[in-house]
This record gives sequence, C-alpha cells and structure tokens, in this order.
Amino acid sequence: MDTGSTAFVLLCSGLVFFMTPALSLFYGGLVRRKNVINTMFASTFTIGTGIVMWVLFGYSLSFGTDHAGIIGGLEWFGLNGVSLTEPYREGGAISNMVFCIFQMMFAVITPALITGSVAGRMRFRSLFTFIIFWTLIVYYPMAHMVWAKGGFLDAIGSLDFAGGNVVHITSGISALLLCIILKPRCDMGQANYRVHNIPMVALGAFILVFGWFGFNAGSALAADGLAAHAFITTAVSSASAMLSWMLCDVIANKKPTFVGATTGLVAGLVGITPGAGFVPVWAAIVIGLTTSPICFLMISKAKEKFGYDDALDAFGCHGIGGIWGGICTGLFTQTSINSAARWNGLFFGDTQLFLVQLLSIVISIAVAIVGTLICYGLTKLLTGDIRVSVTEERLGLDRTQHSESAYPSFNGLD
Repeated sequence: MDTGSTAFVLLCSGLVFFMTPALSLFYGGLVRRKNVINTMFASTFTIGTGIVMWVLFGYSLSFGTDHAGIIGGLEWFGLNGVSLTEPYREGGAISNMVFCIFQMMFAVITPALITGSVAGRMRFRSLFTFIIFWTLIVYYPMAHMVWAKGGFLDAIGSLDFAGGNVVHITSGISALLLCIILKPRCDMGQANYRVHNIPMVALGAFILVFGWFGFNAGSALAADGLAAHAFITTAVSSASAMLSWMLCDVIANKKPTFVGATTGLVAGLVGITPGAGFVPVWAAIVIGLTTSPICFLMISKAKEKFGYDDALDAFGCHGIGGIWGGICTGLFTQTSINSAARWNGLFFGDTQLFLVQLLSIVISIAVAIVGTLICYGLTKLLTGDIRVSVTEERLGLDRTQHSESAYPSFNGLD
C-alpha cells in the first residue's frame, strides 16, 4: 500500500463528506424562510442513514462478489473481512477499507440531491423512508454496475470517472419523477418564490466546489498524475460554466445574478464529473461552457412549458448536467490520458465509446425510473400520505414537521 495515496484518498473522503452540509446550505438558502430547517435537515439526515447502511450492507452490495452484473453479495456485512492492507482491485494503491471509506461519502450525498426537487411539500417521515429504499434499490445496484468488478456497465466499457451515472443521472431523474408524482406546490404560479438568503446559497456553492476537488481528484484512487488531471479539469469546467451562466443571465435578464453564477459553478462540476479523468483540459472548457446554457434552458424554459415543480432544480442541474457530461465523455475521451478507457471519443474518430455512453445513460435513466416507482409505492404503503396538507404547506414545514424555526424573531409575511 502507498501511504501517500492512502493519506490523499482519506483527505478526499473528508472533502466529499463536507459536500453534504454544503448542499444543505445551498438548498436551504434557496427556499423560503418557513422551510429552511426542513430543507437543510432533509439534505443532511443522509449522513446518518447513508453511513449506517453502508457499513452494515451497502458496501458489500455495491462492491462485493458480483451477481449477474447487477449487485454484490453480503460477504462484507458489517465490513467483516474488508482488508486494512489488501487493495480492492489488484495493484491498487489504497486498501480495501480506504476505498470503502471514500465510496461511503458518495453514498451519503447522492440521495440528498433528490430532496431539493420536493422542497416544501413532502412529509419528513415519508422522505426519510423513501431515501432509505432508494439507496437500497437504486444507488447500490448502480454503483455496482458502473464501478464494481463484474458490473454490467463496466464490462461493456462505459466510463464514469466520479459519478455522472451513479450520482447525478440517477438522482436527477428520480427527483424529476418524484416531483411530478407529488404535483406542484399549492401556490405554484401564484406566489413569488424568492431566494431567501443569497449569501447562504453562495457559501454552500463555494464549499461544494471545495469538496468536489476531493470528489473528482480522489476518484483517481491514488496521489498521482491522473488525480492532478482530474483536479484541473474540475476547476476549468466549473469556472467556464460560471462564466457561461452569467452570459445566459445577461442575455435573458439583462443583468448577471449571484445566484446564477453560483448555480453555474455547480452545473460545471456536474458536467465534468463523468469525464474528469478521461478528457483533455481544453475539452473541460467546452464542457463547462456548454453545460450551463443547457441547464439554464431546462430550468428557465422547460419547467414552465411542461409544468413540473422541481423546486430547487435537482433535475435541471444534476439530471441534465449528468446526461450532458456522459455524452461529452463519449465525445472527448482520450485513451492516452487514462488507460481505463478502451476507446477514444467520437471527436477523435472512434464511435464505439460514444454509443456505449448513450446506452449507459439510457440504462441509468431506466433504473432510476423503475426504482423510484418501487420506492414510492413502498413508502406510501408504510407511511400513508406522502404529501403534507395544504394547511401544513402554507404554515411551512419547519413548523409542522419539526416545531422549529430558523428565524424565530421574524414576524413578516412569507
């Protein structure tokens, strides 16, 4: 085992963990005052569920002995037998336990992304139950199929460096389906949903950027040149996406906005995630510049046209950004950057990787849709009414779900 790589990946694990509280700040700042506590709590209870489930059976189901290319076994139940000295894959620079710790943080933040789509209208007990089922039914099989030895998508040559399919497409598609099933908020189209705390949004976004360097660079699983490459492509894509979102704001609204710029930062991070360790640095600029306009149009035009209420744009940012990032990975991958890629991207003359990437995206979407419907049915069976009443929604979920208030001295209209 390489001690430098071990220290590096453990540090990156801490950075990825920090992304979940950052997400709660980002989401919490975007909602109205009466739903701040509920929204932030919904984004962070996955720290509890994600870690306990991962230790008990999540890691084993995700990365244990392959079964039909879809799921692992239970031989590592409670992390029994997970080695402190032997690597997960032969020749790896870190131990199986360090790899487990790093992947655990992905299992924590991924389901938290979904919660933004249903902000302000889903009962907390139902959301809690849904996330547990979703982690088990959607996340673990997807992690196995994409990243585990023998996983189906890995076997066909699909590439996902740090979670385009596993993290962003699955959570984004599930977020869209869930918000459609729950239907729009009761005063959607009538009330003005203003961002209540822009500095909180910005702070959350900046911490997300900070943590994302661990998210992407750490996915090299060693302190080496590939980690450095993933680090710089992450920075470049995020920066480019910030600038292009600002331009979209100016074109659409005549002025750049701080919320828009920080949203662009996050969109650029999502777009580069699947290809961070596969595409050249110049391609990261292209990915960042193009991801923001696509996400901007989905958020500003598609929501209104189709009438779905993705409250905090989990689908518009993560789902769409993840899909576009997966496509761009199929366009710009170079085998000279990372030998894990079997073929070059379409831009360099090969077609096979591009077609495989499209197939993997379709499969990821299908798994998310089917899994979400199953999870919703099980949740409704166990918890009853999933959506809060109109009265509870108007009073706010902080008060009705938690008997707490983020701003107890505030007495104005909300």
